Amino acid sequence: MKKIAILGSTGSIGTQTLDVVDMHPERFQVEGLAAGSNIELLIEQAKRYRPKKVSVGSKELAEAVAPHLPVETQLFYGKEGLVEVAAGTDADTVVTAVMGSVGLESTLAAIDAGKKIGLANKETLITAGHIVTARATAKGVPILPVDSEHSAIFQCLNGEPRERVMGITLTASGGSFRDLSREQLKEVTVEDALKHPNWSMGSKITIDSATMVNKGLEVIEAHWLFGLSYDQIDVLFHPESIIHSYVEFNDTSIIAQLGNPDMRVPIQYALTYPDRLPSPSQRLSLTQVGKLHFREMDMERFPCLRMAYECGKMGGTAATAFNAANEVAVARFLRKEISFLKIEDIIASVLEAHRNVDEPDLEEIARCDQESRQLAFSL
Repeated sequence: MKKIAILGSTGSIGTQTLDVVDMHPERFQVEGLAAGSNIELLIEQAKRYRPKKVSVGSKELAEAVAPHLPVETQLFYGKEGLVEVAAGTDADTVVTAVMGSVGLESTLAAIDAGKKIGLANKETLITAGHIVTARATAKGVPILPVDSEHSAIFQCLNGEPRERVMGITLTASGGSFRDLSREQLKEVTVEDALKHPNWSMGSKITIDSATMVNKGLEVIEAHWLFGLSYDQIDVLFHPESIIHSYVEFNDTSIIAQLGNPDMRVPIQYALTYPDRLPSPSQRLSLTQVGKLHFREMDMERFPCLRMAYECGKMGGTAATAFNAANEVAVARFLRKEISFLKIEDIIASVLEAHRNVDEPDLEEIARCDQESRQLAFSL
């Protein structure tokens, strides 16, 4: 019986993690759940899984939730609540699936408490990869990737020394607007952007997929997860999302991980590693797929991916500024305050004004994050 806590239990990754729990109820016990504002779903989850601790986004939400929780469930809220669910239960694995940089403090708390990390929060490594990986190494805590692309690389690398790796390639579906020109992008709407052709994801990550920011964040994350240089990390346009990513070795052999687009597969692997259990996902039939297509990534068509590479290579607080600017810009686009192409304009403007800090500590990271957000709001 594995004991787990889920940060972001009402989001896309969180609910699919609970799907995995439902598939194997004899294998998992839910110790803690943390959500933001979707208290109706959190109440349902708490009644069903009866965790020891739950957390919500604010004191007001906690007051609304309190009368509906099982009597044995303790209630917390805010950043302190996230940390309590991450580090203050008997869970041996913490799935960090909250959106944005808010996941950093709670992930570090879980690492300090010796919890295995199932990482679905990209921003943790984007903003503080040097701190998180060093802390995890010092504590002997494994960080198991939940993203489909990083899970694929993790599986392909099993048992292989890093010095045999020539490079890795992350595949990209291209998102909602993959077949549109930049001229056509001037007219797209929020509703258009949220129609991802392959994956069922939350609104923010769906927009990030359309701008290719998501793939840029994955490149930076891969650098920290696998200890590879940016010159060893490539991105390939693959619209079918069947090959989730692959590794090339020094003998020119390539090992790839394939499967139908279903996040429950990498989630389950992170929870059960090194075991493999039956999955609710549909089995892949290559004869039904028929053909797979690939083409090089166009950095002019997707400038956010180019900016992400530049920030990753620069190091320091550059990736923090990139991520913060994007979070604000995407939120403004979803509120219909700006057009789709203004997202990349805002990111570029914030990066142009950014003054990089090498090897930043947590305080410097937080300051950069706040200043970048303020500028992105004002543009």
